Amino acid sequence: MAVSEVARLPGASVWAVDCCGVHTAWSDVEVRDDHRLVLVRGGRFVRRIGRRESVADPTVAYLGIPGEVEQFAHPAGGDRCTSISVRPELWRAIAGDHWTLGRSDVYVDARVDLLHRRLLRAGRTGDVHFALAEEAVRLVAVVAVAASRARSRSHRRGGIPDHVVAAAARAAVLDDEPGSDGLIPLAGRFGVSPFALSRAFSAVMGVSLTRYRNRVRVGRALERIENGDRDLAGLAADLGFSDQAHMTRTIGAHLGETPTALRTLLSA
Repeated sequence: MAVSEVARLPGASVWAVDCCGVHTAWSDVEVRDDHRLVLVRGGRFVRRIGRRESVADPTVAYLGIPGEVEQFAHPAGGDRCTSISVRPELWRAIAGDHWTLGRSDVYVDARVDLLHRRLLRAGRTGDVHFALAEEAVRLVAVVAVAASRARSRSHRRGGIPDHVVAAAARAAVLDDEPGSDGLIPLAGRFGVSPFALSRAFSAVMGVSLTRYRNRVRVGRALERIENGDRDLAGLAADLGFSDQAHMTRTIGAHLGETPTALRTLLSA
């Protein structure tokens, strides 16, 4: 595992963490004394707190709090993450004195994805104490609000726990597995009804499966635009949109921006 410090701020630090290879066994127990927001840039891994396990991937971050006993495993191979460590004093200044954690794993919608990319872009400018600090505080504040509102949900649809169904659907969409291009074939993969899959996914993730799939496609569009792709028609076709206008509408619905405006926001 490679860990490098991106920036150090008063009361906070930003780290890039790259894990290479498959590690199916659980890591040694870790107990931290800070708040930490971990966002996945690529790949996925599993985090365990007590008996609870959750999967972190580019669409689900986690927020850790002081005193948690946690372990990690990397059964799917390597992953790349951004970790923001916040000391208690600064955390209270950002989240408030009465903040409480509702749920540690937090859905990363397209707006949070864009904030994450803007943070990394700010880190490349060299302006740590203003540009990067502003993006880091904004990102932490948004996720803190989401984590305080979220609550764990665990029900069963046809004998299968909701969180199991939702996790399998997430992985299938992220990996473009066969049958992941539609609700009905995706439900058939897991042996549940389309209605049960739809309800389970919404109950666990807080968004519909349709919006989640579009969020994944918007994230891929952000990646391509950030890397300089200027062929928007070709990009729309590659990502499965009916045409460029469809992609533009979808991006606008998730981010309130056009692909052209995003190119400016993400340009180095």
